[in-house]
Amino acid sequence: MTVLEKLAALRELMRSEHVHVYIVPSTDPHASEYMPAHWYEMTWLSGFKGESGTVVVTETEALLWTDSRYYLQADIELAGTGIRLMRESDVDCPSIPEWLTEHAQGKTVGLNPEMISVNDYNEWQETLSGACISLKSCDLIRPLWTDDRPALPSDPLYAYSVDFAGESVESKLARIREQLVKKKADAMIISALDEIAWLLNIRGNDVAFNPVVVSYVVLEQDKCTLFVPAEKIDSPARVYLDFNSIDIRPYEAVFDYIHNLKGTVLIDGAKVNRALYEAINQGQSDKGQSTKVINAKSPILITKARKNDVELEGERIAMRQDSVALTRFFRWLENEAFADGKTQTECQLMDRLHEFRLMGENFVEESFGTIAGYQGNGAIVHYEATPDKCATVRPEGMLLLDSGGQYLDGTTDITRTVWLGAVSDRDNQIPAQAKLDYTYVLKGHIALATARFPRGTRGNQLDALAKQYMWQAGITFGHGTGHGVGHFLGCHEGPQNVRTDNNPTPLEIGHIISDEPGIYRTGMWGIRTENLITVIPAERKEACTTEDDFLTFETLTLCFYDTNLIEMSLMTDEEIRWINAYHERVYRETAPLLNADEAAYLKKKCAPISK
Repeated sequence: MTVLEKLAALRELMRSEHVHVYIVPSTDPHASEYMPAHWYEMTWLSGFKGESGTVVVTETEALLWTDSRYYLQADIELAGTGIRLMRESDVDCPSIPEWLTEHAQGKTVGLNPEMISVNDYNEWQETLSGACISLKSCDLIRPLWTDDRPALPSDPLYAYSVDFAGESVESKLARIREQLVKKKADAMIISALDEIAWLLNIRGNDVAFNPVVVSYVVLEQDKCTLFVPAEKIDSPARVYLDFNSIDIRPYEAVFDYIHNLKGTVLIDGAKVNRALYEAINQGQSDKGQSTKVINAKSPILITKARKNDVELEGERIAMRQDSVALTRFFRWLENEAFADGKTQTECQLMDRLHEFRLMGENFVEESFGTIAGYQGNGAIVHYEATPDKCATVRPEGMLLLDSGGQYLDGTTDITRTVWLGAVSDRDNQIPAQAKLDYTYVLKGHIALATARFPRGTRGNQLDALAKQYMWQAGITFGHGTGHGVGHFLGCHEGPQNVRTDNNPTPLEIGHIISDEPGIYRTGMWGIRTENLITVIPAERKEACTTEDDFLTFETLTLCFYDTNLIEMSLMTDEEIRWINAYHERVYRETAPLLNADEAAYLKKKCAPISK
């Protein structure tokens, strides 16, 4: 069917269900950042392939909300579909609830309850009730999208060795059950795929860049039940789950199962979908017992964010493997990529970096889609080069490279910005503003990496450290300064972060976050410098006048900076000492894994700098 035919079929189904407006978001039942193609419902209906968007279909029109990353793409892909683009990043664009309160008063709005979290549903309901708009749970896409709908992933799940995880399933289950007792809960419904993977020490191939398994878990004091498609349980998986006393049930059986739960059930309303909530029998059970729901932040989310010693050591091992790949890539880029007048495309650079990562021990896949932004493309924060839409890269100008790897040992995420061109000519080629921008970013990057702060400090309290120098120059950036990172799991992990938003989560020992300030000049260049850092205890200062314990960061990432881009006049002696010490460590830890020529190249890149 064409998009117009799909919209017509949907409207006919809406009429039969007495629904006046239907919402189709780009989400899945597990509140995932990335998801299998089975749930690309928004894309199927609209033809828009952007990762973020929501379609609103009324009896007479259709609209799609998306952000500024996708405006150009949406203009092209929505042409001829009858769907109007709503530019949600624009100041005058109403939110979907705001638009509905004006255009759907007194009407019924339908949506698939599996595709919206409990908390989001409650917020919508509160907003829309003022306009006498009722929400109706209904799945109107499933009956329409049949023949060509991709199946759920079928690859078997696999055990993640305790040698990498650092804690047994038995220990993790015991710790989370203790948290349930403290919250006076008898059971917990878990739908976030990374939390399930962490809890049961399982991994899978179901979602690109994320080694997770499509599943649900219900944890009770006397048992743990995994709801998963049957084809994902091969003989090794069954032996592993049986050994850890994990019951196995079909994926779809979760709704009937939780309907029969007794006592008090804990859910994280930010992750658990509305359909699961509706399945809970919150009235009287057959035995006259009432089922109560507690909506609170998942204890797994909080616990898995604090990496144990084995996980942290694994991260260090993964960083060394990543450093080897990056050293080989930049050596190739500088010495071979443009030899004999050759050019490269951004996609070719991405492929070449992937080849070098594939050589690394325990490498599984990228941790996200690599961003290779040449010149002005680097100024597009979430830029994605594709074979039919990527720039030709020449040995001149700025390249921003944001990439990462999923290793069995851990997850990496690094951004380096480099100036392309002959080393001898770089001082003459590099614009003065580019060097200023790079240095403002680097100084903020170092300021965050070297911060000392008392226990209880939140990420938003440190955010200004990374922005202070660019603020003084009248520059800022819109993305977060730092996001949490998982351990052979999601590259983006909560609850900790560093950004302007008031996140109540304090930074704790074992948290891993990114440190990635940036400056973006439209049509010219993007500059971002990113390392992963972890929270550690700080050495006590002799002059300390308080009994408070202080924390600081250990830098995990290992890769040199492009020192040709530094405006040395802006650097303090302390910052220069930090860079030299960091580069000495990069060389010390990486060189033993390189051949002689590669090590010699790295030594030059890590040479001490001075004013």
